[in-house]
Amino acid sequence: MVSVRYLVRDVDLSIAFYTSHLGFALKQQFGPAMAILTRGDLSLWLAGSLASAARPMPDGRTPEPGGWNRFVLEVEQLPSIVTEMGEAGVRFRNQMVEGPGGRQILCEDPSGNVIELFEPS
Repeated sequence: MVSVRYLVRDVDLSIAFYTSHLGFALKQQFGPAMAILTRGDLSLWLAGSLASAARPMPDGRTPEPGGWNRFVLEVEQLPSIVTEMGEAGVRFRNQMVEGPGGRQILCEDPSGNVIELFEPS
């Protein structure tokens, strides 16, 4: 199993996003501070502002959500998924693009963290 930690602004809102749109299941929640979700062999740790992962670094930088690093979810019927998620108000950073290995699109969770949805050729 692979574990990925995402910093989020609202743990409950993020749980709702990942479970309703991307097929994750809630494994454990630690109040508003953190939650652990799973999907296949992926364990997603959602760390809110009260989590130890959100504490400032020794050099003063503060961890925050967003950026461009991401995990990739392989899906089938990507155009249908994009339509459904778009109708539900999910934000996308780009339009679907196609390359030699398949097609992909980048969506954002409620905190601006990126998830790549990828459908292999």
